[in-house]
Amino acid sequence: MQINSTNTNNGSASVTAKSSTADSKADDKLKAACKGMEAMFLNLLLTEMRKTVPQDPLLGESNQQDIMQSMLDGEMTKNMSQSGGFGLADMIYRQLSPLAAPAVNKEQTSK
Repeated sequence: MQINSTNTNNGSASVTAKSSTADSKADDKLKAACKGMEAMFLNLLLTEMRKTVPQDPLLGESNQQDIMQSMLDGEMTKNMSQSGGFGLADMIYRQLSPLAAPAVNKEQTSK
């Protein structure tokens, strides 16, 4: 009887380990999506803020400068969101994480 109960526990432990791995993968995906959303928001914010600053009369306005400024802004906002940013990603994650858990459980039961 002890052997059967041990086998049953091992089986349930492996199911629990699989579900926790799936949960952590879904959790990581959700965190990455939240950071991407924060980066996108910060990029839009920075772009709109730059529109309010007058152009430099010395260099003038050129497409090359606009492209480089846009690329710089994109990289800056990615770095800002990865380093914590304004905390928007954390707030979005807290809002969505309770909703993401039932979806992960549905995926596991359908497999």
